[in-house]
Amino acid sequence: MSIEFGSGRTVLLGPNGAGKSTLMGLLASVHRPQRGSVELRGVGTPFARRSLAPFRRAVAWLPQHAGTFPGLTVREHVAYAGWLKGLGRKDAYRRAVDALGPVGLVDRADSPATQLSGGQTRRMHLAGALVHDAQVILLDEPTAGFDPQQQARFHETVQALDPAIAVVVSTHDVSDLSGSYDRVVVLDGGEVRFDGPVSGFLDVAPTGTATHRRGEAAYSTLVRGER
Repeated sequence: MSIEFGSGRTVLLGPNGAGKSTLMGLLASVHRPQRGSVELRGVGTPFARRSLAPFRRAVAWLPQHAGTFPGLTVREHVAYAGWLKGLGRKDAYRRAVDALGPVGLVDRADSPATQLSGGQTRRMHLAGALVHDAQVILLDEPTAGFDPQQQARFHETVQALDPAIAVVVSTHDVSDLSGSYDRVVVLDGGEVRFDGPVSGFLDVAPTGTATHRRGEAAYSTLVRGER
């Protein structure tokens, strides 16, 4: 498989076991490929010692299962994520509040991170991915555990991101694709079944499909091989 992610917002769809999380881990330099390479233009490959640190500073990653450090407040947790990415301590602490704004957690900034609900914890980790000036933002199942209102807030956050940033979101959620993303990639069995604009993806849906069901119908057609 050969794939390139440029600027703009890409949604990565696929069933469980399709390879989405593995691909995201490779892009984040958490996994090392047995063959082939991962490269960030202008930085190089993360698997060369001299470019690992700058690669990771340029790439923000929210894994599907992210833990919480006890003893830290919500703001400190987000600031710590920024510090790990190379921000100075004071700068990371200042930026943490700004990052908590888009995810709706400013009012919980001084609360212990371990006291957040599951959905709030995901939003805190999302703020951690947004706190530094990343060129690439990788979000693996970021809306898991979100209620409809929280999902709507997430879509608003994605839409507000700088269009020069490469944003890749792995999800099962096919709602509001046209409003949130520029490109759709469907992965199934480790293979790319579709790669193109949202409009092209929705056109895969069978003729006569209701407008609000086109995303779901297009996805089902592609992963079941009915086309």
